[in-house]
Amino acid sequence: MRLMAHRLFGRLPRRGKGFIGDQRGTTALEFAILAIPFFVIIGAILETALVFLASQILDSAVQDASRLVLTGQAQNANYSLGDFRTAICDHLYGLFGDCSGLEIRVNTVTDFASATTSSPLDSKGHFILVQQFQPGTGSDIVMVQVYYKWPVILNFGGFDLATSSDGTHLMGAVRVFENEPFTS
Repeated sequence: MRLMAHRLFGRLPRRGKGFIGDQRGTTALEFAILAIPFFVIIGAILETALVFLASQILDSAVQDASRLVLTGQAQNANYSLGDFRTAICDHLYGLFGDCSGLEIRVNTVTDFASATTSSPLDSKGHFILVQQFQPGTGSDIVMVQVYYKWPVILNFGGFDLATSSDGTHLMGAVRVFENEPFTS
């Protein structure tokens, strides 16, 4: 028994020294340790950039479509909320799909001070914004609100871009302006 133990344990120091001094595979091991955090950071950077790009495109599209209301082009009897949605969607470059997820409200306000906004979502993340299209007449003060729930792809245990409980990021664009003094 002693002989067997000596043979078994007597070789360990030599094998241990060889294993500790062996440098082969260290690069692969270091890459494996650092690859996951590296790719997580790259993914987070890409998703953040995409969200900011989409927010800027939405803001620009709302600005362009609001000019139709500002100049009186949207005040004819045949122009509707659907037409305004299409005017916004035409400037979104396909980033928002078919644009059915856009929540739009165009209404008149009494003065610029009364043009306030509140969250368009309830506590469960559902839209409570009443969609309407009331572009007003010449010299009316109009508030245009457009919101969209952007789906967030990456979720790192609460460290993500989601602003709603359903895992989406709320994007919004609001414009308040006084219509040009056109006649209907």
